[in-house]
Amino acid sequence: MLLLGSMTVSASGQLQSRTKVVKLMGSRFELTAVASTDTLCWKAIEAGIAEIQRIENLISSWDPKSQTSAINQAAGIRAVSVDTELLSLIVRANKVSKLTNGAFDISYAAVDKLWKFDGTMEKLPPESIIRNSVRLIDYRSIVVDTLKRTVYLKKQGMKIGFGAIGKGYAA
Repeated sequence: MLLLGSMTVSASGQLQSRTKVVKLMGSRFELTAVASTDTLCWKAIEAGIAEIQRIENLISSWDPKSQTSAINQAAGIRAVSVDTELLSLIVRANKVSKLTNGAFDISYAAVDKLWKFDGTMEKLPPESIIRNSVRLIDYRSIVVDTLKRTVYLKKQGMKIGFGAIGKGYAA
């Protein structure tokens, strides 16, 4: 066997390549692994799937047990302790928000119930409801304390969501 980077090549020099398409995080993921054996390929693909599922459990605002849901439920009430990984992702998202003057903003999630991006909406929500929800979008109202590892949303009803970056982060 020959060691090639972190990949081994069998004596015959043949590498195996396997691909699996799965639906995770509400999207299509195509995972491909290359290894010296079929078994190693499938183990690598299963490890990739497990990692994407782990990240989804961490950042999902749809899972009521996730840390993101805890942050959203405590909006305007209290700060929430979070894992370092989630804290880092929020800090990174806020940097992008600052760079784009708020064009990118994870607090967009406050309007998640108003807009349906699946083609089923037939008319716009009433303007008063839109205005009320839009006032809750403001990345500057996401308070991150890196020393205490907490996140606090200043306004009640605020929400954060990772729909715009979650899949890329998982990839």
